[in-house]
Amino acid sequence: MPSGLNTGDSAWALVSFTMVLLMTPGLALFYGGMVRAKNLISVLYMSFVAIAVVTVIWFLYGYGLAFGRDVGGAGLLGWSDWSFGTTPSTLYGKVPLYVFSLFQLSFAIITLALISGSVANRVRLGPWMILGVVWVTLVYLPIAHWVFSEGGWLHRWGVLDFAGGLVVELNSGISGLALALVLGPSVRFRREGPPQPRNVPMVMTGMGLLWFGWFGFNGGSAMTDGALAVNAVTNTMMCGCVAMITWMMLERHRFGRFSRLGGTTGALAGLVAITPACGYVNLLGATIIGIVAAVVCAYAVEIKTTVGYDDTLDVVGIHGAGGIVGVVLLGLFATGRYGSTTAGVFYGGSISLLGKQLVAILAVGAYSFVLMYLIGKAVDRLFGLRATENEQTEGLDSELRID
Repeated sequence: MPSGLNTGDSAWALVSFTMVLLMTPGLALFYGGMVRAKNLISVLYMSFVAIAVVTVIWFLYGYGLAFGRDVGGAGLLGWSDWSFGTTPSTLYGKVPLYVFSLFQLSFAIITLALISGSVANRVRLGPWMILGVVWVTLVYLPIAHWVFSEGGWLHRWGVLDFAGGLVVELNSGISGLALALVLGPSVRFRREGPPQPRNVPMVMTGMGLLWFGWFGFNGGSAMTDGALAVNAVTNTMMCGCVAMITWMMLERHRFGRFSRLGGTTGALAGLVAITPACGYVNLLGATIIGIVAAVVCAYAVEIKTTVGYDDTLDVVGIHGAGGIVGVVLLGLFATGRYGSTTAGVFYGGSISLLGKQLVAILAVGAYSFVLMYLIGKAVDRLFGLRATENEQTEGLDSELRID
């Protein structure tokens, strides 16, 4: 046993990795239950292939680019410290480096899988895998270095993001928007209205797995099994529940009834928004974040029908908008007592934290949008990323061989 190893922290981090990894199959079920039967298998595959593609990238070079020693001190990209250059007994703080690397790998996997919801029903599987390789390399890994790595420029500057509001949520939402604009609407967009959930129990089962995994997602980011993890998990539970109730009340007020998936979507919005803040705020902050996230996201998901972009499963409206809510409100409600000594405006801190959070949103959002737009254009032109009209009409499951 190496000196300095904390077995309790290591066990919690390893369990958290498995919980977060389970979120991707949960996301597959969540997305799959909302699409038409003729696209079900294709949508499931888009999430599952993300596990394989991102894992291979991660252990070949991904971890080194995200968490390796900073190149030139600019805080833009890491280099070296490759996972295969270590042994299972090498430590990252008080936990094995392998465990930390696996935990961060699970974040990269689900971020790519999330984007698939923006373009479900109109993307071919093979080109999607190619896009995934390029996007993870050029977009996810640099942003992860900026925010999560100690050498990253946003991290050094003092931007707070406990578990991925910028790296996972905002990044996936803005990348999903860019890719949706590149590919254009599906052949049925606006003709039949938004797709109705095909299998509500399947959606709710997927949501249950996502919610379960979110405790590992947020609590595991503490890299300790102590008070910080407990605070993150408690805030995650509270915010998800508050947002769910708020969304349902808002629906009742606006439409006179509850929708089939409104409460589920509201809970998801709350879980997204609390992700960057869960380790830094208290229960009051988590409650307010949940209320604001539900209200903002409830209206954000409607923008697509007004503007005319086809964000099929509301990745932009939930993950993009929810991520922004969490990152911004963190600048107001950070207590300075949990996870970081930097306090937000409402707890006696300087307004500079809020300013840094806003700059981080602009920087990550702009980089993510521009790069995904260019990558999407290139992959579509070279490999035919967008399915043809006939393929979309027939259903994308038709491209998968049935034995």
